Amino acid sequence: MAVVRSMGPERVCPREPGPPEGPDGAAGWSGDEEDEEEEEEEGGGYLYQPLSQEPEQGVGDAGPGLQERLQMLGLHLPDPPADSEEENEEEAAEGATAQSSHSSIPMDAEHVELVKRTLGRRYGLWFRLRKLILWLLGVYIAIPFLVKLCPAIQAKLVFLNFVRVPYFIDLKRPQDQGLNHTCNYYLQPEEDVTIGVWHTVPAALWKNARGKDQLWFEEALGSSHPVILYLHGNAGTRGGDHRVELYKVLSSLGYHVVTFDYRGWGDSIGSPSERGMTYDALHVFDWIKARSGDNPVYIWGHSLGTGVATNLVRRLCERETPPDALILESPFTNIREEARSHPFSVIYRYFPGFDWFFLDPITTSGIKFANDENVKYISCSLLILHAEDDPVVPFHLGKKLYNIAATSRSFRDYKVQFVPFHTDLGYRHKYIYRSPELPRILREFLGKSEHEHHH
Repeated sequence: MAVVRSMGPERVCPREPGPPEGPDGAAGWSGDEEDEEEEEEEGGGYLYQPLSQEPEQGVGDAGPGLQERLQMLGLHLPDPPADSEEENEEEAAEGATAQSSHSSIPMDAEHVELVKRTLGRRYGLWFRLRKLILWLLGVYIAIPFLVKLCPAIQAKLVFLNFVRVPYFIDLKRPQDQGLNHTCNYYLQPEEDVTIGVWHTVPAALWKNARGKDQLWFEEALGSSHPVILYLHGNAGTRGGDHRVELYKVLSSLGYHVVTFDYRGWGDSIGSPSERGMTYDALHVFDWIKARSGDNPVYIWGHSLGTGVATNLVRRLCERETPPDALILESPFTNIREEARSHPFSVIYRYFPGFDWFFLDPITTSGIKFANDENVKYISCSLLILHAEDDPVVPFHLGKKLYNIAATSRSFRDYKVQFVPFHTDLGYRHKYIYRSPELPRILREFLGKSEHEHHH
C-alpha cells in the first residue's frame, strides 16, 4: 500500500469509490461494505483536494471514519491558520486557477518583471518626493532660528546691497547707459569710506557737457537750474535701468540730477548701515549746496531711499537748513511694517512668533527707517507718489504715511500732497517715471514748493 504525504496548502480527503464495471461493461454499485473497504485499502488510496474545495455530498458522512483511518496511517490534517478567512480567499483563487487553468492567462516572467519595475519606479518616486518634502520642511523651520541667531542675515535682506544688477556695467562710464551728459565722481564722507556719484546736467546743457571734466560739471551746478538729489532703494546700483530712465526724464525737465551709491553698494567702499547711509546722503547734500548757490535743491527718495530721505531731511530741519521740497516715491511707514508686508515674508507671516523671529532682529541691527516718526519733525513741502498696484511696498503704507504727515503740526505752513497712480496704469513699484502726467505733477508742485514763510 502506497502512502502519499502532503505539506502544501491542501487537505487530505478520501477518494470517491468509482463505479465498478460489470461483465457487460455496465456500471453498478456493490452492496457489500467489505468490498468497499477492500477497495479503499488495496488500490483506492487518497486524493488531494484544495482547502477551498469542500468535499462533495456523501463524503462528509464518512468524516469520523476518515479521522480514525488517518490516525492509523500516521497522517493528520493541518490546522487552519489564525487569519484563515483572508488566506482562504487567496487560496481559493489559487485553487480555482489550478483546477481551471484553461480559463485564465498565466503571467510570464517578462510580465512579472515589468510589474516589478513599474512598482519600483512608483515607490522610488514617492520616496524621493517624501524626502524632498521633509527637507523643505526642515529648512522652513530652521530659517527663523537662523535669522534670530544671526541678525546680520536680516540686515543683508533689508539692504540687498550684494545684489548688483545690471552686473556687467562699468559705473565709471555712465555714457555706456546712454547718459552722455553725466559725469562720475568719487567723494569721501568719512575715513575709509568712498562713494561713487553720478551728476547728470539738464537737457539744455547736454551739448556743452560732452567731453568736459569734473570741474566743469561742478561749476554747472551754479547755473540757473534746480537740483534733485536722488536716493535710490535697496539692491542694484545707481546704474539700474529704471533709475537711469528717471534721470533722463528729470534731466529733460530741466533739473540737475545728482545720485550716488551708499557705502557698500556698487563701487562704493564701506559697510552698509542706516546711520552710514544717512551720513553719506548728508555729505552729498552739503557738497551740492556748496556749489549750487541759491538754486533750489530737492530731495527725492524711492522705496528704501525714502527712509534715508526722511532721516536726512529731519536732520536738515533740526539744523535749520531744510531742502526746498521732499519727494517720496513708493514710501512706507517704518521698516517693521514694511518687512511684515513684503512679499518675501508671505510664507512666514503667520509663523508663530513672526515678530520675534524676523522683525526684532532688524531692530537689534539698528535699522528703523521710521518715516512715520520723521515726518513729525520735517518742515518743508512734501509730495508722495505711489502706485496702487505696488507689490513691494503696499499702497496702504504710503497712504498711511500721508495721513500722518497731513495732520502733523510741522507741516501746517507747507504743502503736503499725495498722488496715487491707478492699478490699470501698471506702474507697480518702480515705473512711475513712465507716467505722462509726471512732468505736470512736478511742475505744479515744485512751482509752489516754497513755504509761505520762513522761521
